[in-house]
Amino acid sequence: MKKITIQGVAGCYHDAAAHLYFSEDDIQTIECETFPAMFETLATDASLLGIVAIENTIAGSLLQNHELLRQSNLRIIGELKLRISHVLAALPGQSIDDLSEVNSHPMALMQCEQFLRRHPNLKIVERLDTAGSAKEIATDNLEGHAAVCGEYAASLYGLNILEKGIETNKRNFTRFLIIADPLLASEIGPAERDIDKASIVFTLPHTHGALSKVLTILSFYDINLSKIQSTPIVGREWEYRFYVDVTFDSLVRYHQAIEAVRPLIKDLKILGEYAEAKITHA
Repeated sequence: MKKITIQGVAGCYHDAAAHLYFSEDDIQTIECETFPAMFETLATDASLLGIVAIENTIAGSLLQNHELLRQSNLRIIGELKLRISHVLAALPGQSIDDLSEVNSHPMALMQCEQFLRRHPNLKIVERLDTAGSAKEIATDNLEGHAAVCGEYAASLYGLNILEKGIETNKRNFTRFLIIADPLLASEIGPAERDIDKASIVFTLPHTHGALSKVLTILSFYDINLSKIQSTPIVGREWEYRFYVDVTFDSLVRYHQAIEAVRPLIKDLKILGEYAEAKITHA
């Protein structure tokens, strides 16, 4: 049985993503309250796998998780792109007019901004988890409270769904990464023939045209830049760390490109080499 760490409780999107990605396996999910707690759990047991949200098509990148991944010794072995559809759920018998407060994870609340704006009487209160918000309302019998969560979580905790599909953009997807200890990654990670994507992180010298030179080399080797995310480096004013996702048709060309850019960059770390998710799940 594979043991998968998730951020959140049963019914959360991480839970759903874990069961989708490992649909052919018998799995046990290990619940963690926060992302830092999840990474700490993974660091203590090399037999565990993890699944972690890294970006959303509406709210953008989860910068904290980029940094947690960089600081860890874990490797990315796969990814999943999951269609996210939120519902507004409350105790049975409650209507929208009975509500005074809505609870959920900050990311979910951000994704439902337009819907919530149409209900200014609802006080928005951030919680650690979408499904956790639903569970709290059900367990504590919180009248006047609603959760923004998934339909599965609402059903699991016996809440009444007041509105479905309340996310602002119906093309709302979250990209999850599957991560593992390096030794475990080498055992269960993708075969070389299946690898067509990589995630890397590096810094650049504070010189003119430093980034454009790197991008030019990647282009020369037919490496497609699918994402670039910069974050400031604390204590080094106006210098940035770059998180980059690349896709490619040739693993050999990708390795050549990495060797070609090494002299131009600093602190290079390959976070993972894996198979790009070809199908998004509804």
